[in-house]
Amino acid sequence: MKKLILLFALLFTVSSSFISCRETEREADDMEMEEEMDEMGDEMEEEIDEMDDDMD
Repeated sequence: MKKLILLFALLFTVSSSFISCRETEREADDMEMEEEMDEMGDEMEEEIDEMDDDMD
C-alpha cells in the first residue's frame, strides 16, 4: 500500500514538472483571457454592489 502511494506521488511530481516547464503562445493567450475575465468579474461585483445600495 505504501509503495502504491509513493508511486503515485512520484508520478504526479514527475508529470507536473514536465507539464509546468512548457511555455507556449496559448498560455500567454490563456493568461490574457484570464485577466479579462477577472476584470469583468470585478465590474460585475461593482454593479451588484451599486444595485444593492440603490435598493436600500
